[in-house]
Amino acid sequence: MKKIEKRAIMCLLLGFVLILGVGVFTYRYIAHGDDWASYEGNRDVYSRGDLSKGSLYDVNGQVLMKNTSDGMVFNDSADIRKALMHVTGDKDNNISTGANRAFTDELIGYNLINGVYSLNNAGKDVTMTLDANVCATAYRALKGRKGTVGVYNYETGEIICMVSSPTYDPQSPPTISANDKSGVYINRFTSSTFPPGSIFKLVTAAAAIETQDDAYTYKVTCHGTEDYGHGDKVTDMSVHGTVDLKKALEVSCNIYFGKLAEKIGAGTMEKYTEKAGLTESLDINGIKTAKGTFEFPDSGVSLAWSGIGQNKDMINPCTMMVYMGAIANNGTATLPTLIRPTSFVDKQMAKVPKFGKKTKSMIDSSTASSLKEMMANNVENHYGGNSSFPGLNLCAKSGTAEVGGSKKPNAWFAGFLDDPENPYAFIVLVENGGSGGKVSGSVANEVLQDIVNK
Repeated sequence: MKKIEKRAIMCLLLGFVLILGVGVFTYRYIAHGDDWASYEGNRDVYSRGDLSKGSLYDVNGQVLMKNTSDGMVFNDSADIRKALMHVTGDKDNNISTGANRAFTDELIGYNLINGVYSLNNAGKDVTMTLDANVCATAYRALKGRKGTVGVYNYETGEIICMVSSPTYDPQSPPTISANDKSGVYINRFTSSTFPPGSIFKLVTAAAAIETQDDAYTYKVTCHGTEDYGHGDKVTDMSVHGTVDLKKALEVSCNIYFGKLAEKIGAGTMEKYTEKAGLTESLDINGIKTAKGTFEFPDSGVSLAWSGIGQNKDMINPCTMMVYMGAIANNGTATLPTLIRPTSFVDKQMAKVPKFGKKTKSMIDSSTASSLKEMMANNVENHYGGNSSFPGLNLCAKSGTAEVGGSKKPNAWFAGFLDDPENPYAFIVLVENGGSGGKVSGSVANEVLQDIVNK
């Protein structure tokens, strides 16, 4: 009898181990099956070390890239190839955000039921949210200068333009020196951070509106420079006289926003920077954006410069674009996406208005409304209004970010269209471009006109 009991216990233990093993395998299969299938030793997926399955298309059905047994095939247009090199990748697989590295699972057509099996064994056609022609327009507007252009639908989250420069033709990758410092392999839109300059004043303004009772009436007299002692100064491009919040944002008064940051305090500035999502990393279909970094000293000139968007402030262009989307969308942004849905359920969900995963509230709806009004005022009274941006109901803020040394400052232009028919937020950076409003503003106008007037 005891032998039977021992054997029964042994069988139960073995059964338990078997069930546990099946459970562990099932979990690992669900969690990591895509990695197993996309392993480079899988000859059904790779040919001579290169992915041999899957095709990439833009939102209008233009082929961007196809994987074949003989290698990658790209769009016929050189401008489109160069504009989207950081999306398609190149033949040498140098780009970390390139499709064959970032969207491997989608391209090989992996799913839990069939693995990578398909009747034609050709992988999957992946449709991007990007408009290749708009991206080509952005590439040409940058005129070979370093920088990035991003545009997304702030209601659906679809990115329609993502261009990073410098770039090259992925069909014929050049030999890049190991000492090259251009950062040509880096997708500046997702993977880099830069001093924001005056576009960060929107965050400082939001913090003031939500924490200071006198936010709209608080005034500062700008003499063009503010002395903080010991040789420390905040300087300005012009003497602005006495300004309140609306006027200070319009003329981008450093003296005002330096004083305002001191008044708000370091702790509150840090809180509202985090609330704006600028210190977080976004996940765009598996592509992680770089986190912004900031430092807010307790007081003094460094805190003042931090509130202006200088000191040690560093932002990622994509996360700042999403913050523009939050202002446009009454305080809550839609998270960005690069891939169009393919399943029946996802396609039906995409038809629902304001579809997309939302961020937490970045600013109060009333604050968003105030900033929207002030950004529209910026365009009308400082950036040229309809003469510079014809037909665009534009809300924007420029930035001229000092980068040190003898280099010209980085030129920023960020904002959105306050237009139900064209709900687009954007970010433009031209490195060492000089004036944000003139240089990056003109790039933004070219791209937005292309989108709106199609």
